[in-house]
Amino acid sequence: MTGWFSFRDGEATAGDVLALRRVEQVLGAAGMPYDVVWSPGFRPHALHFAEVRPADYSHLVFVCGPLHGPQIEELHRRFAHCVRIAVGTSVIDPGDAAVTGFHRVLARDAPGGTPTEDLAARAPAVPARPVVGVILTHGQHEYGPLRRHGEVARLVTRWLAGKDCARLELETRLDTRDWHLSATPAQVQSVLARLDLVVTDRLHGLVLALRVGTPVLAVDPVAGGAKVTAQARACGWPALLAADQVDARRLERWWDWCLTSGRVAARQVRDSFREGRVPDGADRLLEALAPPGSSSAP
Repeated sequence: MTGWFSFRDGEATAGDVLALRRVEQVLGAAGMPYDVVWSPGFRPHALHFAEVRPADYSHLVFVCGPLHGPQIEELHRRFAHCVRIAVGTSVIDPGDAAVTGFHRVLARDAPGGTPTEDLAARAPAVPARPVVGVILTHGQHEYGPLRRHGEVARLVTRWLAGKDCARLELETRLDTRDWHLSATPAQVQSVLARLDLVVTDRLHGLVLALRVGTPVLAVDPVAGGAKVTAQARACGWPALLAADQVDARRLERWWDWCLTSGRVAARQVRDSFREGRVPDGADRLLEALAPPGSSSAP
């Protein structure tokens, strides 16, 4: 079985892979053996076209995506002796050699035909995974030689790439013109409230997530600790790593805590914020603004 996920310069999309799972489900139930060819760029240790011997196969099945282009035409040449079937595909030009090379096309949509459900719609159910917001900064040059931002981001993102989770890169900066960014704090908070976890090296990444009761795995990117460490202490939040403590073991430990006990702890911090249990700078502002010797606020 092949698809656009099989080509070195192709791509694997969630829909393509789910469509493949649907076909695998049907073939498995029928007891029909098969191999799947993957792009070496996506799955380097799987079966690739370079190792495939066409003579070992009687059929070639192409799953999902549009039927066009030289990659598919090459499949027809290389597997000329096989019965070639396309399933769950889009036909743009019925006369295209990429289309006519198949013995049968079970299209999801084609000119003049009745469209059918995409194969991904009835793919086997997949378990939910944690949804993780990632808020990192590469700025803060005011810390000079104490900056460890680049190293922290590299270590954290490399570790995150191996986690089975849905990663969502976020930014706390607001912009009323750039659709990629939120325009108001409420928009930022609406995203954070729907997450299972936030991973951040930013002070406001920590505070804004805790404001809505979302647990935070925080890293202070400044050697010796700076405002992130101070804020975690002020909030009573324990899931914090210093710049020189970032490694897989410590990250895993706080990851597990955040997704278990940390859920309750984050809600407790949220409630503390709402109730104003600890005075903040604004509470002391009126006193600071009052004239010397005055006992009342202006």
